[in-house]
Amino acid sequence: MKSEESAEKKSRELERRVLEKVEHTITSINVSKHVDEVITALYSLAACLFPLNPHSFSGSVNEKYRDELHAVELPSENERTEWWKVFYKGSSFRAFARVLLYDIASSWLACFPISARKHVYDLFFVNGSTAEVVQVVVPCLQHSRNDSPETDSVCTSAERLLVLCLLENDGVLKIAKEFTGCCHSEDLSHEQLKQIISRVAQLVTAIPDKARRGAPISLSPHLFFKRITTQLLNGIEECDMNLIDEAAISNDINMYGAILFVGEVFARICRRGSADVLLSEVIPQILGHVRSLLSSTTNLKLNETIQSRPGFRFWLKIMEAIKDPYSVERIAEQVLHQLAAQNASDVEGYWILWILFHRTYKHQISIRSTFVEKFLIWKVFPICCLRWILHFAVLECVPDNTSQVKSYNASGLTDAVQRLVSIWSKREFVQSAPTEQQTYITAALGLCLEKMAKEDLDATKGALHLILQGVSCRLESPIYLVRKMASSIAYVFSKIIDPQNPLYLDDSCQVETIDWEFGTANPSKGSLATKMHCTDEKANKSESPSTMLCGKEISETDVDGNDNMMKSRKKKPSILKLIDPDEVIDPATLNNESVSEEDDSDHESEDSETSSGPSLQPYDLTDDDSDLKRKFSQLVDVVGALRKSDDAEGVERALDVAETLVRASPDELKYIAGDMVRTLVQVRCSDITVEGGEESAEEKRQKALVALIVTSPLESLDSLNKLLYSPNVDISQRIMILDVMTDAAQELANARIQKPRNQPKALITSTSDQPWFMPRSTGPPGAGSWKEISSTGTPLNWSYSYERELPSRPGQIKKGKTRRWNQKSTMHENQTEWSQNRFPQYAAAFMLPAMQGFDKKRHGVDLLGRDVIVLGKLIYMLGICIKCAAMHPEASVLASPLLDMLRSREISHHMEPYVRRSVLFAASCVLLAIHPSYVASAVVEGNTEISKGLEWVRTWALQVAESDTDRECYTLAMACLQLHAEKALQAAWSRVNQVRSESC
Repeated sequence: MKSEESAEKKSRELERRVLEKVEHTITSINVSKHVDEVITALYSLAACLFPLNPHSFSGSVNEKYRDELHAVELPSENERTEWWKVFYKGSSFRAFARVLLYDIASSWLACFPISARKHVYDLFFVNGSTAEVVQVVVPCLQHSRNDSPETDSVCTSAERLLVLCLLENDGVLKIAKEFTGCCHSEDLSHEQLKQIISRVAQLVTAIPDKARRGAPISLSPHLFFKRITTQLLNGIEECDMNLIDEAAISNDINMYGAILFVGEVFARICRRGSADVLLSEVIPQILGHVRSLLSSTTNLKLNETIQSRPGFRFWLKIMEAIKDPYSVERIAEQVLHQLAAQNASDVEGYWILWILFHRTYKHQISIRSTFVEKFLIWKVFPICCLRWILHFAVLECVPDNTSQVKSYNASGLTDAVQRLVSIWSKREFVQSAPTEQQTYITAALGLCLEKMAKEDLDATKGALHLILQGVSCRLESPIYLVRKMASSIAYVFSKIIDPQNPLYLDDSCQVETIDWEFGTANPSKGSLATKMHCTDEKANKSESPSTMLCGKEISETDVDGNDNMMKSRKKKPSILKLIDPDEVIDPATLNNESVSEEDDSDHESEDSETSSGPSLQPYDLTDDDSDLKRKFSQLVDVVGALRKSDDAEGVERALDVAETLVRASPDELKYIAGDMVRTLVQVRCSDITVEGGEESAEEKRQKALVALIVTSPLESLDSLNKLLYSPNVDISQRIMILDVMTDAAQELANARIQKPRNQPKALITSTSDQPWFMPRSTGPPGAGSWKEISSTGTPLNWSYSYERELPSRPGQIKKGKTRRWNQKSTMHENQTEWSQNRFPQYAAAFMLPAMQGFDKKRHGVDLLGRDVIVLGKLIYMLGICIKCAAMHPEASVLASPLLDMLRSREISHHMEPYVRRSVLFAASCVLLAIHPSYVASAVVEGNTEISKGLEWVRTWALQVAESDTDRECYTLAMACLQLHAEKALQAAWSRVNQVRSESC
């Protein structure tokens, strides 16, 4: 008891002595008249705290003060240690630091020699308690209201000291080491220690924000956070290695304060938006540890090796020290992205997630929710990151763990599949979610299904129904990528049900390993019209119109290594031949078996040598064959042949000549055009061609229809518009009708004719020695001679050009220009005469019947509901039509009804992004088509229809750009807003010019 009282009394006495010394030093500084007096006063206190040698800086001090420096009494090493502890742990340092930072920094520090500043002034901060230094110096960085020189010098000195202490002398690491073992070396509770650590970490991470604009570059957020992160990582790992001989419990106690401080610093760095800077230092270091561990050990239980290996204990505990859930989430997100950038393998990615998060994942609900909800469903990561998340948080097994038959967490897998499929199967998700999100969820579901066994699928409630529902609604989508998602999930799902008979809905899925990125890693950018198209280029190339709509691609061939296996091959109908009952027939021909060429040649030779019976000679069918293959020369014959569906060869030959005959414009065309249109629409190309030839026949049919519309517009359009909403045609035929109308409109708008112009002959022949095309040599005195120059761009050298230098005129400053003389060219560059746009006169016939009744639900027709592809095609066709009539009066008349159609809520707010894209494209075409003068007149004259329509385009496009989840809709909306602004500017200029002309 007495010993404790004496120790406390001794401590109070020492504290009193320190305070007296500080007070005496401050008084000496205040009464100083010369800088050497200030240096001497500071040295008298510094000598009591630090081991100093006055010879290191006495040379920079005046001679009369050197004796005072050498006369200062130096304490022993133990006394210095006690003085240091009392000075920095009590109130002495904070009181003295104000004098150092404000009085000396503003009045004397600029006069200090460099050696004196280093060994007397900076020493109080560099060799002191860095935690205390931070708490005193950082508040000096506060921005002052007045930019006085004193305030400037204080801030400059504080910034210099922070760079010196924290960066150049690893001060942040010193703070972490100061907190090592604090919880049992001082009378501090855990809560008190947490508060101190939190306050110091907050001050350290706030330095870049508090620094002035002209502060050192090393205090910028990127460099500062990078430097202190490197300090902490290297220093704490070294501390962990040094504690290897101590007990595990003692290690936890000693490392508690340091790890808590590092966790606080990391959390606040993430809060300040520099998680990428932090993880760019963390990931290479821990990845190197993991790679060395995986290459040096063959133990299957790596978790035990990691937990017992020196240097890994810090990584196992660091995430537990971060108490902020948001910071943990940001760190986990950046860990995944950084690992993907480092090309980490699946095993490396799994073990890094396990090292950092497995403790918090087991004990903290928020971390589990982050991985299995946010990262698996709401965020979008690269597919490699998705595999790491699934193995760590769902399957809870190493990716290459093949030692057990069933090593994954079956209950976690079924729960994850249940959550994923419940979202993936909703039609609203397909219609409203961004493409990236749909791809990510599809990949997550597919990867989970690949790991499932049939018993796991049976344990998932409603999985079968939900998967079929999701596949069905995606197969109806007009977007090829969405249909490919359905095909991939259907394939994986079918392999669970029956591994021997997988279901192929898409030729691209006929591989063992599915590309779950679906080729969207580097999406290409296209133009406005390209992005608007109903299906992408790949779908158009690989799918016929009849199969493209349901999301299936009929496999043409299933080729093996020798390319000789054909599957589902249709046979071309052959002409019926009369067979002699006595004729010898090879049985192989009855079974349609193939015979090799050698066998055929052998049989032919045998027949020619040995066979002479009349029964083996074929009948002469030359006359019949010529009658069947007669050429069509009349449209009536073509229509008749097209109607004979049982004569496939005749239909095919009719399609071959249909376009040519229509383009010839015979007199009978206008009388038979409507009937021929109906017949062509009803022809089934898949029934009259061999497999693989459907696209060729379909192309011929569409070209014939386009030719009919171009050559006989009114009659053809009347039949097509009636068929468009007819219950007797299917979706593929409706889409074909809209396609041919679109192509015909563009052809009518871009019609051109070739008219070669006759070259005029020379009527006068020159008889002089000088050629007729040479210029006269007459001119002003001093003019140079004429020189022939190269042609001015004509393809043939039928014209001649010459030039010569002219002398300067009297008083002219500039040189005379070169005078050129040229024969007037008789050769025009453009030999093509463009005819007038033929489309505007038929624009109403194209558009108005198609717009009537689009919102009515009929038998087999439901554009606003089921037939969204037809609706999108219809709107796209109307946009092309209004664009083809651009700057014509017809465009101004048809713009109002088209905008009224687009403004209807059922269309402009349609759930399918495909339809919204079509509306945006059509609205943009309206803006391109209307003449600016018409817009100006409509605004002045109060034409509310066009004014309201254009204002709706602007507000709706702005709404789509702000809130639509589809990226293509956003791009189209921004383009539409740009066109609207340009049209408004053109209309304003048109109105200004109109007013000017009226005033003149």
